[in-house]
Amino acid sequence: MKLQITYPFKMLKFLPLIIVFLISSTFLNAQSSFKVIGFFTAKNDLAHISFVHEANRFFSEQAKLNNFIFDSTNDWSKLNPVTLKEYKVVLFFDTRPEDPEQRIAFENYMKSGGAWMGFHFAGFALTPSAYPQNWNWYHDEFIGAGQYKGNTWRPTSANLKVEKKDHPALRHLPPVFKSSPNEWYSWEKDITKNKDIEILLSIDSSSFPLGTGPKQHEIWHSGYYPVVWTNKKYKMIYLNMGHNDIDYIGKTNKELSFQFNNPVQNQFVVDALLWVAGQPFPKHLRGL
Repeated sequence: MKLQITYPFKMLKFLPLIIVFLISSTFLNAQSSFKVIGFFTAKNDLAHISFVHEANRFFSEQAKLNNFIFDSTNDWSKLNPVTLKEYKVVLFFDTRPEDPEQRIAFENYMKSGGAWMGFHFAGFALTPSAYPQNWNWYHDEFIGAGQYKGNTWRPTSANLKVEKKDHPALRHLPPVFKSSPNEWYSWEKDITKNKDIEILLSIDSSSFPLGTGPKQHEIWHSGYYPVVWTNKKYKMIYLNMGHNDIDYIGKTNKELSFQFNNPVQNQFVVDALLWVAGQPFPKHLRGL
């Protein structure tokens, strides 16, 4: 017996529209959606803790607006091969993994085509300190800057200069723009001499003197200071931004500045995320 399937006339009328909708939705989701995971510690230094909370809010908002999935965790044991397979991009908001197995998992993830964005203290290492330079691949090869050397104080806005005008992550930036207030780091190694490092943003000379002290060595008057760069051997970008100003002097511990209270800088952060993720850029970024 031959079965005959019939459809009500009203359903047939709308069938082409339903098919187009399903195909369009599948195509858009396949093209746009990707997964990001942020790792953080948020236990030391109120300025870094403030940034972590702010960053989690920012990326959660941008995930909804720009069609990606964002998860975050302070459980560094999730930095393992099984979990990492689920994510296109890994973010380090502060610190770095300390467990040897977690370090190996992250190194293998990056060498296998994974993507990474790190902020401020994620690049810190100083021997002796609670965060010694005991991970040569990460600090010397991957980020390339070696140990922390010094910093400005207090957190201060800087005029940042675009070094690579044609780089996709910088596509919406003017030649020079004003950053959010930040504590700026200097480094042990001169990354201008590293052929694998591409410097994207540096402190413009119009920023000097940078910092307010009171210690004079924490006020910069001249020099060349890269603040954002990428290693061409990997899908990665390091941003020195990530330290809010806190009222330590008045002992109120009030937050006095925020990293993501800057539309131009915010636009760059989203562009940088899309770039390391290998995603197409929207004509107009949403929610910024």
